[in-house]
Amino acid sequence: MAKLDLDALAKEMTEWRHDLHAHPEFGFEEKRTAAFVAAKLRGFGLDEIAEGIGGTGIVGALRLGTSNRAIALRADMDALRIDEQGTQAYKSRHSGLMHACGHDGHTAMLLGAAKLLAAEGGFDGAIRFIFQPAEEWGKGALAMLADGLMARFPFDEIYGLHNWPGLPVGSFETRVGPLLAAEDNFEITLNGIGGHAARPHEGREVLVAACALVVSLQTIVARRLNPADIAVVSATELIADGARNILPGMARVLGDARSFRPEVSAEIEAQIRRIAAGTAALYDCSAEVAYIREFTPLVNDAEATRAALAAAATVFNPAAIRGDREPLTASEDFARFLDHAPGCFAFIGNGENSAPLHNPCYDFNDAALLDGARFYAAIARQRLPAG
Repeated sequence: MAKLDLDALAKEMTEWRHDLHAHPEFGFEEKRTAAFVAAKLRGFGLDEIAEGIGGTGIVGALRLGTSNRAIALRADMDALRIDEQGTQAYKSRHSGLMHACGHDGHTAMLLGAAKLLAAEGGFDGAIRFIFQPAEEWGKGALAMLADGLMARFPFDEIYGLHNWPGLPVGSFETRVGPLLAAEDNFEITLNGIGGHAARPHEGREVLVAACALVVSLQTIVARRLNPADIAVVSATELIADGARNILPGMARVLGDARSFRPEVSAEIEAQIRRIAAGTAALYDCSAEVAYIREFTPLVNDAEATRAALAAAATVFNPAAIRGDREPLTASEDFARFLDHAPGCFAFIGNGENSAPLHNPCYDFNDAALLDGARFYAAIARQRLPAG
């Protein structure tokens, strides 16, 4: 086994990341990205590379020694429908698409780990390198699982990383238990009778009802849920079929709810249905509610989290490691894998001056690439000890 020059690896990962950043692809459309990943893995000499898992997902397998244990390391590949406003030379070449969440960096880090582990070894067992499509809309992990991921590439544990703006580069944060929230989406349709703006008494217009509904939804967290439970209910769109002088006969209120426990999610849905029905009755219209659970809560396993923190201590300055990160109401598709195996998801710093995630000026910080690759290698070697 050959020892890699880490400075050279960091430079190479930066080149990969810039190439991926310049060619963003939306969920389940990551054909170029998947081909790029598969070609790199072949060049590293992995034992098996499976393409098209869950549509455009890639899984690389690397085995050493005789152990039957296997762990998985996961990165996401998809971009967002955002027009990039950056000025860097590797700015997105595709109008309306950009890597505004750092998945280009996540992919480059996992590729770096694959190259490092393929070259240097230091483990006994099997490593599954999972490159997942369509994380942003919560479909990619489910698609890979439905396509037989666990049967073809079984694993005992799984680990993942996400960059976090505001944290200094070189930081590592996670926690045991709930780390990220479930995301539910709802759509409430109010139907009445539209008409002339000058004669509202002749119809049953719904815009006032929709406005009242938006305000009433805010009482769910404030007055209907236990204050000890973390939850967010947000109305994000109000769409009506009226015009400047036409009262609408239809209005749709769309929104998003976040929580950490299934019981809370169920109560939010029940309250939304109750409020929608009551508002419709008050304003003499009808209401229909569609409620969809897109993301499940991400809950880190205790043993896997302790292992992740121990591995991080071999890479990061111990003063920059935090094992009691507060839960966040963002959501992550990685949670779906945790329904099938224990694991840990963690954050690494993207810099205190980084633009926020999903911002048109965001960019992944290349200084974090080597830390991520080294963490993945460290956790693999720790959980699959050689000798």
